[in-house]
This record gives sequence, C-alpha cells and structure tokens, in this order.
Amino acid sequence: MGLFDRISRVLRANLNDVVSKAEDPEKILEQSIIDMQEDLVQLRQAVAQAIATQKRTQQQYNQAQSEANNWQSRAQLALQKGDENLAKEALVRKKAQADTAGALKATLDTQSTQVDTLKRNLIGLESKISEAKTKKDMLKARISAAKANEQLQNAVGRLGTSSAMGAFERMEEKVLMMEARAQSAQELTGNNLEQQFAALEGSSDVDDELMAMKAQLAGSSPNQAALPGSAQNTTSSTSTSSSTPSSSSGSAVDKDLEELRKQMDRL
Repeated sequence: MGLFDRISRVLRANLNDVVSKAEDPEKILEQSIIDMQEDLVQLRQAVAQAIATQKRTQQQYNQAQSEANNWQSRAQLALQKGDENLAKEALVRKKAQADTAGALKATLDTQSTQVDTLKRNLIGLESKISEAKTKKDMLKARISAAKANEQLQNAVGRLGTSSAMGAFERMEEKVLMMEARAQSAQELTGNNLEQQFAALEGSSDVDDELMAMKAQLAGSSPNQAALPGSAQNTTSSTSTSSSTPSSSSGSAVDKDLEELRKQMDRL
C-alpha cells in the first residue's frame, strides 16, 4: 500500500468521523424532506414539460394527418378533371405529409410512454414524501424521548457522586442520630420516674409499717408503765427482797423500749 493511499484513507476516515459527529438527526431529517420536496418540484416541472411537448406533437401529428387527407382529396379531384400530372403532384404532397404524420405518431407514442412514466414517478415521489414526513415526526418524537431519557440517566448517575446529594445524606444521618438520642433520653427519663415511683411505693409500705409500730408502741407504753406501779402496790405487803427483782426487771424493759424508739426515730 502506497503512502498516498494511506494518507488519503486517514484523511477520509477523519473527515467521516467529523461529519458523523456533526450530524444532527433532526436537522438531517428536515434537510432530507427539503431535498425531496425540491426533487418533487423539479419532477413536476419535467412532467409539465413532457405533457406540453406531447400536446405539441399531438397537434403536429393531427395537422400532418389533415394535410395528407387534403392532398388525397385534391389528387382525386385532379384525376376526375383529367389532369393526371396535377393528380400525381398532389399524391406526392400527400405522401410527404403522411410520412411526417407517421414520424410524429412514433414520437407521440414515445412521449406518451415517457409522460406516463413521469406521472407514476411523480405519484410515487409524492407518496414517499408524505410517508417521509410521517416518519420524520415519529423519529423526531423518538429522538426527543431518547434525549430526555439520556438526560435523566445522566442526572441519576450524578446523584450518587454530587456534593448536594452527599450533604443531604449526611443531614439525614444527623437527623436519625438526633432522633435516636432523644428516644434514649426519653427512655432513661421514663426509667428514672418508674424507679422513683417504685421507691415511693416501697417507702410508703415501710412508713405505714413504722407508723403502725409506733402506734402500737405508743398504746402499749402506758400499760407497761402502769404494770410496775400496780405490781409495787400489790407487793408492798411482801418482803423487800421480793420487790427488788421486780423493779430491776421493769427498768430493763423501759430501757429496751427507749432504745427501740430511738432506733425507729433514726430510721
């Protein structure tokens, strides 16, 4: 492979790449429709020109045919009058017009075929243009949908790496932590209250029992205080040796009772 061939291929490849990147599908579709419409205009002009030529040829054929018929009639008239030379001259003119009419008839047939072909091509091109316009609208809608989908996918792809999304996620995590701390504090406060109320309920039972004991002791003290006195009165007639142990026993009970009261007061 020659150097110039390689350079030419590289240049064409780069040029094709540039052209491919520069192509906008919507603009290319629009330009294609414009080109097809320009072709349609030219084809219509060609059809109109062919039809006009056909009509002109038709007129020339009709005229040549008419002239041939006229010279035929003149030849007959000259022969009837006995002028054979004039009749022969008329037949020569008639033959010339007939030949012209024959040539025009062949041209007219060719032109008729061409006009019919051009008319079919014109109808086909009009149909293709109408179909192309419909496809163009559909393709433009698909192009718009594809672009919108591409933009959406790009936006979704940027969400995971964008700083705004990262900040949003951090703030969401902070809110969750704040809610967790608030819930923990509420649970701790609730437990303290429960413990305090439980302690109050427990202390209420102890206090009730203590009050009951105090009331019992307060009610039994006068009786115990009266017991030694009564015992002393009843035993005054007895001997001194027997009253001494009773006094010492009452004094010990009073001391124990007083000590118990002090202990309860400290509680």
